Amino acid sequence: MAAMSTPPFGRLLTAMVTPFAADESVDLDAAARLASYLVDEMGNDGLVISGTTGESPTTSDAEKSDLLRVVRDAVGDRATILAGVGTFDTEHTLELAASAAKLGADGLLVVTPYYSKPPQAGIVEHFRRVADSTDVPVMLYDIPGRAGVAIATDTMQRLAEHPRIVAVKDAKGDLTASAGVIAHSELAYYSGDDAMTLPLLSIGAVGVVGTSTHFSAVGTRQLIEAYLAGDVETALRLHQQLLPIYTGIFATQGCILVKAGLKLLGHDVGGVRSPLIEATFTEIEDLRSALAAAGLPTGDVSTD
Repeated sequence: MAAMSTPPFGRLLTAMVTPFAADESVDLDAAARLASYLVDEMGNDGLVISGTTGESPTTSDAEKSDLLRVVRDAVGDRATILAGVGTFDTEHTLELAASAAKLGADGLLVVTPYYSKPPQAGIVEHFRRVADSTDVPVMLYDIPGRAGVAIATDTMQRLAEHPRIVAVKDAKGDLTASAGVIAHSELAYYSGDDAMTLPLLSIGAVGVVGTSTHFSAVGTRQLIEAYLAGDVETALRLHQQLLPIYTGIFATQGCILVKAGLKLLGHDVGGVRSPLIEATFTEIEDLRSALAAAGLPTGDVSTD
């Protein structure tokens, strides 16, 4: 199946970090500024709010609602806004989904329930209940490295039958399994691993929900557009050029280095909440090198 001409949420999305003030409260003004930067200057088609990169495990339900409201007001007329609502508790996920729907989210990102490692039948029930609970389309998030369990191919195909389950953020790292689902369903596949964007496009994916795209969005869009236009040579060149930052951003937890990198570029989005910790000087230097190797701005390393 070829990549669909009109993906449900656009082709280039960034899982946005959550800015914090000095007292670790959510900085809503900075969130609005960052969202505008990512859409208007970086060219993102959409943003994911309160994903893992947004430190969703350590933000409250009220903070998630405030973030969604502010980002929706800032860029909702120019980009799709997906709310991360997935938790390990189905009832809590339903509450977050209802709140996000009320606030006007364009989509719901729902991760596989983590830690408890439910059987595949439980995964099906969880996702179907969420999809049944609102009229908002759902993007499944398949990331067994974090969730502890993968969404099996036959489970994915069963879930694809639900009219509101329309997309997958794929961080499984199994091209064969992904290719099988893409070939036998109408699910729109988005790479959930920046470095896998081109490989997944080659088997029918439609785009990416990125992390390094806080910095690499312009080049990543060019990569996607080149591949879809049949210019594989240019797409490969861009993939190879951007690979140092696609991989380097995950030298430690992605959110940590995104926030450090944004600070290097003059976008102070604050620190991280425990149990995450600040990037070390060495990690920042390595990030700067990765940015430079990818042909991206590097700013000035700071240990402040």
